[in-house]
Amino acid sequence: MKSKNENKRVSAPKGGQKGGKFSMNNGPFFEAESKKRRKTEYEDDDIESGDSEEEAEILGGFDASGGVEEDEDDVETPGEIRKRVATELLDKMRAIARKEKEDEDEDWEEGEEARDSVVAKILQQEQLEESGRARRVLASRLKKPETTDGFKVLVKHQQSVTAVALSDDDLKGFSASKDGTILQWDVESGKSAKYQWPSEDILKSHGAKDPRGRVKKHSRNVLALAVSSDGRYLASGGLDRHVHLWDIRTREHLQAFPGHQKPVSCLSFRQGTADLFSGSFDRTVKYWNMEDRAYIDTIYGHESEVLTLDCLRKERVLTVGRDRCMMLFKVLDQSRLVFRPPPSSLECCCFVNNDEFLSGSDDGSIELWSIGRKKPVYIVKNAHALLPACQNVEQKGSEKIPNIRLENGDHKIESYSSSSTYSWVSSITVCRGSDLAASGAGNGCIQLWAIESGRKDIQPLYGIPLVGFVNSLAFANSGQFLIAGVGQEPRLGRWGRHPTARNGVAIQSLKLL
Repeated sequence: MKSKNENKRVSAPKGGQKGGKFSMNNGPFFEAESKKRRKTEYEDDDIESGDSEEEAEILGGFDASGGVEEDEDDVETPGEIRKRVATELLDKMRAIARKEKEDEDEDWEEGEEARDSVVAKILQQEQLEESGRARRVLASRLKKPETTDGFKVLVKHQQSVTAVALSDDDLKGFSASKDGTILQWDVESGKSAKYQWPSEDILKSHGAKDPRGRVKKHSRNVLALAVSSDGRYLASGGLDRHVHLWDIRTREHLQAFPGHQKPVSCLSFRQGTADLFSGSFDRTVKYWNMEDRAYIDTIYGHESEVLTLDCLRKERVLTVGRDRCMMLFKVLDQSRLVFRPPPSSLECCCFVNNDEFLSGSDDGSIELWSIGRKKPVYIVKNAHALLPACQNVEQKGSEKIPNIRLENGDHKIESYSSSSTYSWVSSITVCRGSDLAASGAGNGCIQLWAIESGRKDIQPLYGIPLVGFVNSLAFANSGQFLIAGVGQEPRLGRWGRHPTARNGVAIQSLKLL
């Protein structure tokens, strides 16, 4: 038996030798033996017990903590725990499948194998939908509302809302506005709570750096929000050029991440992880890990401001910039794909799945893209047509929104016409893992779309009246409602104004057949 002193390892001195040159052989980082090697050297026989055999006999049936030892037969092993959880899940799935069959007046007495095959199909479908390899059919099941009352205002802001976000469980919502306010609210009741900005001293202690150039103090104008999949973290970014991390449970400020040289315009968490992508007016995209509070990498490629970005589970990020192009960055491969639309400037983008995505342009068009083509596979022109002289923007009823034209195939330059600021497609979103999409502009209507991947086209469903600039959209994962961040002004400027619009968050329930 080795002694304790023999098991102890002498640690290397911290830092290099004072006054001497730096050597690759100095410091624990460059030791020949890895940490993994060290761990494997510790055998069970080398670990001494804290109690002697006599002490163990005296303790008898008591463990080291003073409690009575449990019988080994009563303690569940990890394998038994997994089996028990799986059995409980299967019982629940069988009950659900049995109820569905009973509702359909079908005979359920088909044997255990037949029942388990139904359960297996349900589990496989859920796994495919969660991984993004299968698409939920929602567009064809969407029921058009009988009345055209439009959206219901859920939360009010003093200035234009710039970003909205939803937690994965669809219970909590988040919104930010140009006045620097960040609100967290309950979807059911609409009760809201405000995030309090920390003082300058606390910001500096959390990593914030002093403003540079003409900026004299930190601006709290927030332009982007993102929520992690586990519902723990909220990220915000804006004119102060920092990415801020918040704890959703306590609404406390955790960290400020400097690095961008200009305003942070867009944020997105990678699904299922704490990895965050941030886009900025400095033409870069930065990659962070919020769990470790660490910077990972900077992604270059755009020649102008990055306006919008989106990502799914893979380490890929889709971006749109003012350089009139959209880029798909493959982070692990350190490569990119460049997509150039017909002569127009893209304003927003989002993933449909890993191989397809949507974009909105300042000429009022919506484009459907495929990873295998550099040009759009389908274009919807005048998706948010402007009414003559911007009249009657407070219209009621989506049937008054005219002039949606669908085109496919080759797209010629002369076929495009310029549009007003009010018809710019300022936001677009897809219900994750489904064929249902929505787009917003400033023409007084949010349009819902059906994405048909087999035919590679987009079909309009119906419009929902909403006065103001729709700066941000988010679907519930369940597809049961849609939220919109609306304001009197566009998100990134003041080149248009709706004086009658209400600054806030609006919600529209969706009924599925």
